[in-house]
Amino acid sequence: MAVSGPAASASLISPSALMSIRNLELRARAVVEGFWNGLHRSPYHGFSVEFTEYRQYAQGDDPRYVDWRVFARTDRYYIKKFEDETNLRCHLAVDQSRSMTYGSSGYSKAEYAATLAATLAYFLHRQGDATGLVTFDEAVRDYLPARNRASHLRALMLALEKPAGGKATDLAAPLDRLATLVRKRGLVVLVSDFLAPVDRLERSLLALRACGHELSLFQVLDPTERTLSFTGPAVFEDVETARTLYIDPAAAREDYLQKLTAHNAALQALCARLGAGFHPVATDQPLELVLFDFLQERMRKGRAVRNQAHAS
Repeated sequence: MAVSGPAASASLISPSALMSIRNLELRARAVVEGFWNGLHRSPYHGFSVEFTEYRQYAQGDDPRYVDWRVFARTDRYYIKKFEDETNLRCHLAVDQSRSMTYGSSGYSKAEYAATLAATLAYFLHRQGDATGLVTFDEAVRDYLPARNRASHLRALMLALEKPAGGKATDLAAPLDRLATLVRKRGLVVLVSDFLAPVDRLERSLLALRACGHELSLFQVLDPTERTLSFTGPAVFEDVETARTLYIDPAAAREDYLQKLTAHNAALQALCARLGAGFHPVATDQPLELVLFDFLQERMRKGRAVRNQAHAS
């Protein structure tokens, strides 16, 4: 993947080094602080200002609303818009089913997904946004409503640190449950490998959109799942069904990749129909880049809303 944006001038943390940090909140903090530092050293310096809906101080503005923390970082005066105009309500829905326990790099998809979710939660908490959490396998495991408190962030991190290991991935049931739990409109971020039938997912996503929620999907896959880059015939075990198969990857690769490409194309097309963000992520991808993609998506959404408002 080509490095772009603030990452081009920043020092990225490799996921393997990041996973060596045992505490999940410390991992998230390392990513977010590294992201901020790189951002303010890069040509994308104004990116964070636009995302958080700051505007530059103008003569006549009340100086009480100057954000002095931003001034300390930038040597410029900015005023943040009032909270009821800018604060986001976000629910993170994180897959902890058995398929997420796979990993070829010393850590699993579940550990990477938990770190991704923790990074988003930590970033949004710093922005003053309310963040909630749903963890699930075939059913909801933990649910935390969206709040913005230090104690709530710690509880969210503890829930994310619980090991994956449920049974088969059933995205429909937990997402249907989420639609009943989350009444206020907001952003729902789904983190999963999405190795489940797309047609079953579609109905649940439609229900969430009907409730007025924005949707953003992060598909987390191990690099070997993307390429089937194993070096010889072997016995493979389906981690969800415990079924074993003897497979020659060289012989199976072409058919496997065709099916994976078709599955992901159907998933991406579904997201396009729903106006949802879709982010394919490999577990060897630095999380600063994932965070940057998330913020770019939020900026695009914000611009679209502003353009609609101006047009009407």
